[in-house]
Amino acid sequence: MKDVFELMDQLGHEQVIFCRNKQTGLKAIIAIHDTTLGPALGGCRMYPYSSTQEALEDVLRLSYGMTHKCGIVDVDFGGGKMVIIGDPDKDKSPELFRAVGRFVGGLGGRFMTGTDMGTNPEDFIYAIRETRYIQGLPEAYGGLGDTSVPTAYGVYYGIKATAQFLWGSDCLEGRVIAVQGIGKVGSRLVELLVEDKARCIIADTNIEKLNDLKEKYPENTNICEVSEIHRVNCDIFSPCARGGIINDQTISELRCHAIVGSANNQLAEHRHGDQLFEMGILYAPDYLVNAGGLIQVAAEAEGVKNKEFVVAKTKAIYDMLLKIYERSKREQIPTYQAADQIVQERIENVAEIRRISLGLVQEGKGR
Repeated sequence: MKDVFELMDQLGHEQVIFCRNKQTGLKAIIAIHDTTLGPALGGCRMYPYSSTQEALEDVLRLSYGMTHKCGIVDVDFGGGKMVIIGDPDKDKSPELFRAVGRFVGGLGGRFMTGTDMGTNPEDFIYAIRETRYIQGLPEAYGGLGDTSVPTAYGVYYGIKATAQFLWGSDCLEGRVIAVQGIGKVGSRLVELLVEDKARCIIADTNIEKLNDLKEKYPENTNICEVSEIHRVNCDIFSPCARGGIINDQTISELRCHAIVGSANNQLAEHRHGDQLFEMGILYAPDYLVNAGGLIQVAAEAEGVKNKEFVVAKTKAIYDMLLKIYERSKREQIPTYQAADQIVQERIENVAEIRRISLGLVQEGKGR
């Protein structure tokens, strides 16, 4: 296994916690990247990783992305993430998630978590019996409900902003969008696109879901193989599954004008963002366009149980993405660099402000 401290230094992480409970079978890792803006916030993913090394590298990348996601949408939280090593279809139990709650609670509010790939809000009903630092709960338990809804809307607004930048209109009628992955976010995104009279090419390993969408929207959807979706001719390619889809193998096969999707860490490496820029393919930084769910859980964490607030802040993804595109064009830099600059500027500004001492008694949000 690679040295943990060396891996932490590569992306600038503050803390990594390994969590083990033999009774429940829990093997989990919590990574806290940067808490300059506030306590770390990030979902809990459950996946049958092939090794601890793979899980560690994934949680480090994901938590790094969460810092940028919080920074770009202007919420006062830092980046964190939790991964559980296990099969979500076989290894879940109420006791396992109570153990998750104990480990999260032991950090005293330094890290807050909730649903992510492989977990759902109902899993965390058990975790809240052990800690209050859980977000994204069902409405019946005081939460704002399913985070996939604002996430899908954020990607939708990102696609419309991209159309506006590229073609001078955000009308999607007749535009061809290739959607890779039609899980909770991808399927909702397809519905929004079809309502806007776009044509969708869809791909997923779940054939039943594909057929259901095709049956529901026969005139506006076509099915494609998962291995082929990235290379179809389309206006916008929308990766909504796992990350790393833009890599050495796929990048030369792209036949799109832009990439706008919900998947985390779509660029296998930063240099692939440089290549997209050179190829003239517009890339919407994923940590911005998929931030709708984060906006909702951040609102919950701040005690703002207001869906209208979440909708308004999610709509702002449209304007921020245009700002990134304009900076990229003006400074002749890749869009991911333009977005990173905006995040870094905010972190530095907040860090400077927080050098001001609050004295012995800290009130409100003072940290």
